[in-house]
Amino acid sequence: MKKMILAGLLSVFAVSNVMLTGSAIAGDAAAGKTKSAACGGCHGVDGNSPIPVYPKLAGQNEAYIVKQVKDFKANTTRQNAIMMGRVAALSEADAADIGAYFQSQSVSSAPAFDAGKAAAGREIYKGGNLQAGVPACQACHGPGGAGTAGIGYPMLGGQYVDYTLAQLKAFKDGSRSNDDKSLMRSIVEKMTDDEMVAVANYIASLK
Repeated sequence: MKKMILAGLLSVFAVSNVMLTGSAIAGDAAAGKTKSAACGGCHGVDGNSPIPVYPKLAGQNEAYIVKQVKDFKANTTRQNAIMMGRVAALSEADAADIGAYFQSQSVSSAPAFDAGKAAAGREIYKGGNLQAGVPACQACHGPGGAGTAGIGYPMLGGQYVDYTLAQLKAFKDGSRSNDDKSLMRSIVEKMTDDEMVAVANYIASLK
């Protein structure tokens, strides 16, 4: 029952978030393929990054990519010197086109992960940690890690362990704060380091 309540609360938040953010610009994937050329060095030409510290963007939803581009340009709630330089000249339409292109791609393969840690992470991802007040990750990111495209909650499935863990830590220490209504920060502050490692490994296994 408690799990259902937590999931329900997050669903309500998700609906309200759609109302607040409005509709994203529908991008042109064909145009985005050309515009994304500069992204290939770190993220791979099709969004399948060959380097674990750089995220895979293949299959990532357009709305999430557009928001991250906007946040990197603003350089306040999400700061990264490399990304700020890369996105500085991009318009919102450019970001939408690039987002549409990467959304149209598929994750090529699951990255390396620790099966034992992934098993522990599955329990948290699926059911949360009720004693600590941590909701199930799947409430927003879906049972298979596909995310919620219409809202802009990111796809997580098949992401590198190193990258996912780095983002969880960034939300926890406040160096990343571009989560609406502090949703991620309010969750990870209740998670232990071992739980974050476990969840990152489980997410990597979702392909």
